[in-house]
Amino acid sequence: MSTRDYTHVDQALMGLDQAIRTVFGRPRVTERANPAEQHADVDLGEDERRHIGGLMRVNHTGEVCAQALYQGQSLTARLAEVRDSLERSALEENDHLAWCEQRLDELGAGKSVLNPLWYAGSFAMGAAAGLAGDKWSLGFVVETERQVEDHLDDHLSQVPGDDQRTRAILEQMKADEIHHADVAHAAGGAELPGPVRFAMKTVSKVMTRGAYWV
Repeated sequence: MSTRDYTHVDQALMGLDQAIRTVFGRPRVTERANPAEQHADVDLGEDERRHIGGLMRVNHTGEVCAQALYQGQSLTARLAEVRDSLERSALEENDHLAWCEQRLDELGAGKSVLNPLWYAGSFAMGAAAGLAGDKWSLGFVVETERQVEDHLDDHLSQVPGDDQRTRAILEQMKADEIHHADVAHAAGGAELPGPVRFAMKTVSKVMTRGAYWV
């Protein structure tokens, strides 16, 4: 049974369950193995460990936001094929969430205490994008993934070359984000107006700075 076969009450309850799991629980079982498992961990200095922990906390929060965005967009999507595409991407983003959380545990770093706030805000943004129409919702995915790609490039430049566990996770995340953007663009995603793209970058900067520390 697909999402479109459920009643609005069913969808609301499933959305609430997903929100609780994402923000307060553990991610669902992943579809793919953690790419970090191919690499041995290395000894990191205290400052390096703290910094990488902050970076991965930002990435984890970004994946919390991704789950919320896709949830909001899926609930308001008009076409079944658009909804199915969003749900497919959300499953892959769930892998990212689990991998980031595992790396945080390894680094002895906690998740951001602001995740409930970011989830709620991202869900509202996703729902608004969906209500604007499928082409704009898909365009929102394209722009979001492009910004995330730039953000991951910045983090990769800060991770020591010998920390292959962290690098493997970020590199796979980047490849997936590029794929999600390409799929959304091919499905008819419209380019967002400049002011909207600027607002998205501004919100992203506030989130990343806050999540790095708390």
